[in-house]
Amino acid sequence: MPKPSPILEPESPSSEGDHKQRELAESGASVESTPPKPRRRFTAAEKLRLVKAADAAVASGKRGALEALLRKEAIYSSHLSSWRQQIGAGGAGGLAPKKPGRKSKLDDKERRLLAVEKENAVLKRKLQIAEGLIALQKKAHEILGIALPAFDEESS
Repeated sequence: MPKPSPILEPESPSSEGDHKQRELAESGASVESTPPKPRRRFTAAEKLRLVKAADAAVASGKRGALEALLRKEAIYSSHLSSWRQQIGAGGAGGLAPKKPGRKSKLDDKERRLLAVEKENAVLKRKLQIAEGLIALQKKAHEILGIALPAFDEESS
């Protein structure tokens, strides 16, 4: 059964008790909050160090050595198991952080090739338009009877 919320009476400007009641939430806790802590990120070197330290703690044979290490470093055992899987899959290089999101279907070389092909298509379209305009100008000169200036293809 939910707790009934306190019924607040209309505020009077001189009342101090009402002012304090406004600053507290229904549960009685302060309304102010602290910003969330940023998520911890481990470098590949830190991960490798922690896995080696955990292996050494297990190999020492001391009871509770691994748990003490986990508490000291403030990590979970699931971190160790996933890091061990990463090491098994890709060696020490497998611990490096990976870029989030979908993997690109194209590598850098293919991306550059597509960009050059797109630029080539744009330039071909511009050339086609320019050639059409030149042909139109030639027809206009013929119709109007204006002599075209001499153009030497070898000199250009």
